Amino acid sequence: MSKFHIGLIINPLAGLGGPAGFKGSDGMAEQALALGVEARAAQRTQVALEQLLPLRERIEFLSFPGAMGGELLAQMGFAHRLLGELGDGPTTAADTQRAVQQLQAAGVALILFAGGDGTARDICAAVREGQPVLGIPAGVKIQSGVYAISPKAAGELTARLVEGGLVRLASGEVRDIDENALREGRVSARWYGELTVPEEGGYVQQVKQGGVESEDLVLADLAAWLEGSWESGVRYVFGPGSTLHGLAQNLGLETTLLGVDVIEDGQVIARDVNEAQLFALVDGHAARLLVTAIGGQGHILGRGNQQVSPRVLRAIGLDNLRVVATKRKLGTLQGRPLLVDTGDTALDAAFPDAVRVWAGYKEELLYPLGQ
Repeated sequence: MSKFHIGLIINPLAGLGGPAGFKGSDGMAEQALALGVEARAAQRTQVALEQLLPLRERIEFLSFPGAMGGELLAQMGFAHRLLGELGDGPTTAADTQRAVQQLQAAGVALILFAGGDGTARDICAAVREGQPVLGIPAGVKIQSGVYAISPKAAGELTARLVEGGLVRLASGEVRDIDENALREGRVSARWYGELTVPEEGGYVQQVKQGGVESEDLVLADLAAWLEGSWESGVRYVFGPGSTLHGLAQNLGLETTLLGVDVIEDGQVIARDVNEAQLFALVDGHAARLLVTAIGGQGHILGRGNQQVSPRVLRAIGLDNLRVVATKRKLGTLQGRPLLVDTGDTALDAAFPDAVRVWAGYKEELLYPLGQ
């Protein structure tokens, strides 16, 4: 079984200002250390990672030397690779931002970071849109909505993702309080942006009649979402299957049940295309690929949609792939990953460890992907 890749960034200075009475750690870490305050970020991270120990054989961490992650991972026996180098002095915001960029380039499914609101600001300044991140609360100020409620909760949610549980993606605000103003007795908070964070997924069966999720209602919801968010001039490739065919019907579009169709600006511009026709339509043109999973089996590519060839996938871009599947369909996999089998081993290896799944109105899940 291939490893699930998780990025880890620890801000070793996070939380130092609290015990020292500094109302935060920004610019005060050295003074706090001089007062004998002990760093606690690694201990908080350890609590989170302890929840992942039963899954240790399935995970590989990507992290950074010493106190930024490598030291703790080695102590706990997790498989890990270290990226980059650190200087001799205390870590800085620039170190955190470089770490984010390197982890994204390595294609990790999730970036775990330990810190406070200052750390969240640094993450927000460097992360690309849509990259899932999750904060382990270790700072003095935890105002941002990107942190788990506790280190243990951060570990449990990450374990759920690795195990194939349904994990919803949401948008969390990054906010920070001006520490200098706070030390003067004034509370001044500021919004710095938003990050994509995982939430507990759940099946939410109680919202449907009889406690059973209705696929017809879900497809109607998805159609309403998609109709309100069409990107002008972008070509949407609909793969085969009843899920996408039903989605198209809810949009008032006539697509083929077992073929591949192309939609642009809310209209079908090509129906039941072959591989060569599809490549000509997407090569050099902005496109999005929508596929679904084979129920109970989990393949999203390589079974019944060979028109979506490796060159087509490269032309569209793996970042522009979306899986459309109800939570009920994902539940038939019983935690097994979704699968790709394009016939190109190099391309298969380039897929991320987890993919976005559209599962309802403005509802995205993060689900593991294997080969």
